[in-house]
Amino acid sequence: MDRPLRIAVIGTGPAGIYAADHLTKASETVTVDVLDRLPTPYGLIRYGVAPDHPRIKEVVNALFRVLDNPRIRFLGNVEYGVDVKQEELSRFYDATIIATGAEKDRPLDIPGVDLPGSFGGADFAAWYNGHPDVPRDWPLTAGKVAVIGAGNVAVDVARILAKTAEELLETEIPDNVHRHLAASPVTDVHVFSRRGPAQVKFTPQELRELDVSPDVEVVVHPEGFEFDEGSLAAMRATRHVKMCVDILQNWAVREPRDRARRLHLHFLQAPVAVLGDGKVEGLRTETQELTGDGWVRGTGEFTDWDVQAVYRAVGYLSQALPDLPFDNATGTIPHLAGRVLDLDGEHIPGMYVTGWIKRGPVGLIGHTKGDAGETVRSLLEDAAGLPAAPERDPDAVLEHLHRGGVRHTTWAGWQRLDAHEIALGVPHDRKRVKVVDRQALIDIARGA
Repeated sequence: MDRPLRIAVIGTGPAGIYAADHLTKASETVTVDVLDRLPTPYGLIRYGVAPDHPRIKEVVNALFRVLDNPRIRFLGNVEYGVDVKQEELSRFYDATIIATGAEKDRPLDIPGVDLPGSFGGADFAAWYNGHPDVPRDWPLTAGKVAVIGAGNVAVDVARILAKTAEELLETEIPDNVHRHLAASPVTDVHVFSRRGPAQVKFTPQELRELDVSPDVEVVVHPEGFEFDEGSLAAMRATRHVKMCVDILQNWAVREPRDRARRLHLHFLQAPVAVLGDGKVEGLRTETQELTGDGWVRGTGEFTDWDVQAVYRAVGYLSQALPDLPFDNATGTIPHLAGRVLDLDGEHIPGMYVTGWIKRGPVGLIGHTKGDAGETVRSLLEDAAGLPAAPERDPDAVLEHLHRGGVRHTTWAGWQRLDAHEIALGVPHDRKRVKVVDRQALIDIARGA
């Protein structure tokens, strides 16, 4: 590739950052601007992953090294479709990669799901991670809580609900979140999985983290702890599935411990209705049976559970973006190897996609890196035919934002904010204290 390229990447979660990394490693003549509607980088790594994960820092360090590349420029507090539109991007960049991810809750279509006291797991995760665009309060009033789902988000939600607030003080949990969790009356958190123990989606590390609190007893209920030929095949084929099953089996047979809070794991229980008159007062599930291939079917046997709150953690969902095609059924932008396709199946020149909005909210960070590599390869194959951006000066997009009254944040601003949060934690012997107010984030980053 001979021509220098200026590329915009929309989104600064792992998908967008890995795409920028692939681009700058592919050629020394490529420069990349990564834009995000939030004033801060890292996407769901900062605002979706529970703060008590020990490996978060390692991931952030790796992403930091990428963004610290002088040929990559971070522009925060810039919203695609509002502050800069698709046709405007083509003035400043030769190509654009969409990497906006998925941060909304996938809906659960059962009666009563909209009752007060029924919450989305992604919304709760955004709250306890201090997302600047969510309310500062959360109604933690339930003594018994249901969590629906068998993935990492469900496990995170259950663990944060069950843990004592004091245990989380060693993390970067925001002050307002700590205060609310400290006042929570919860005693029992019930996690319901529609399928069996060999079909859970969480990782062994996520599972083990449920059992580290000295105040929480993990209870594996024997009803539903069953295996069919499909389950046994999954255990033989995949090491992490076997590890999860082994962990669960060990918990199921150990002597119960007398602890203040209990985290219950229920298998082969599918939610069919949230119960209550004006608020959540229970959850109805239908017992499932394995069908021999790892799937399940209903038995017609129902159980009503006494809970006062329900958290739905059945998956993330991407949102449609202005002026771009979107498949509402899959929650993805139609593409061919990362090339965005219009309604006629033709590639929209200069438009590419990567990450969860490309392939759906599945897979781990390693999958995201490979996915970004595919998209960048397609872009570079097309490079010779890409229309050259007419306003190539890097300052041109900054002037556009200034004219629009956009107070964008920068990489230097993020480092200033990062140092500020770390300093807030020092007097309290904490790693950091997160700033949660959007205007405060912008002001600190801009040195105001």
